[in-house]
Amino acid sequence: MTQALTLHFPSAVGNIDAYIQAANRYPMLTEAEEIGLAERFHNDGDVEAARQLVLSHLRLVISIARGYLGYGLPHADLIQEGNIGLMKAVKRFDSGRGVRLVSFAMHWIKAEIHEYILKNWRLVKVATTKAQRKLFFNLRSLKNSYEGVDTLSGTQATEVATRLGVKQAEVIEMETRLTGRDMALDGNPDDSDNAFAPIDYLADSRYEPTRVLENKAIAHLQGEGLHAAINSLDPRSRRIIETRWLHDGEAATLHELAAEFSVSAERIRQIEVKALQKMRGLLLDA
Repeated sequence: MTQALTLHFPSAVGNIDAYIQAANRYPMLTEAEEIGLAERFHNDGDVEAARQLVLSHLRLVISIARGYLGYGLPHADLIQEGNIGLMKAVKRFDSGRGVRLVSFAMHWIKAEIHEYILKNWRLVKVATTKAQRKLFFNLRSLKNSYEGVDTLSGTQATEVATRLGVKQAEVIEMETRLTGRDMALDGNPDDSDNAFAPIDYLADSRYEPTRVLENKAIAHLQGEGLHAAINSLDPRSRRIIETRWLHDGEAATLHELAAEFSVSAERIRQIEVKALQKMRGLLLDA
C-alpha cells in the first residue's frame, strides 16, 4: 500500500470526555471481520477498510494512554500520539500470521507515546539510551511499591537497580531528574521589578577584559601574524606550506611536491618541518 492513511477521527466536542464517548461507540470487530478488512486494505488499497480497523481500536489507544497520565502531559495529546502508532500498526498488520490487531498494535501505540513523552516531558532530555528509557518508564511504578517513600534510600535504589539490570548510580540520577522541575530562565512575568530571574545570574564573558585580550591575540595569530610568518619563508618553503596547510581544496601530497621540485619526498617533509618550526617561533614571539 503506497498511499498514505488520511482518516477522520471522532471530534472532541468541547472536551476529551466527548471524544472518549464517541470513540467507545464504535463496535469491536470479530476476528473474521478484522481479517476481511485487513485483506481489503492491503490487497485492494481500500482506505475505508483501514479506517474501520483504526476506529474500532480507538478505545485501545485511550486505555493505553491513560496509563501514562502520571507524566503530567495532556491526555488528549497522549491519545493523539497513540493514534499515530495505531495507524502505523494497521499499515503493517498481516492478518495471515494468526495474531489479532489488538496484540500487534499495542507495541506501536506504546512506542509513539514513549517517544512523545521523552521529547516533551522535560526540556532537558531525561533518557537518551535504551537502558535509560527502560529505567525511565519503570522507576515510577517500582518506586510506588515502597509506600510512603518520596526519595529512595541507598538500599532501595540498589534493589531497583538489580531488578532493572542497571547501576545504582543510574537509578539515583534518574530519580533526581524525575523529581526535578524545569525552571524558566526569564522567570515569572508576575514577579516584582526587584526580582531576579535565573538568566540574570548567567554572566556574559564575551566582554571580560582577559577574554577580549585573548580574542585579539587569536585574531592576530590568524591574520597579521600568520601573514608575516608566511612571508618570512623562502619561496620553496612557502609553496610547500601553502599547498600542504593553507589550501582551499585537497592538500598536495609529498610526492606531488617532490616531483615539482625534483627532490625526494623525504626532502619535502624535512623542508615542511623546518618551515613550520620557524613559523611557530615567529608566532610565539609576536
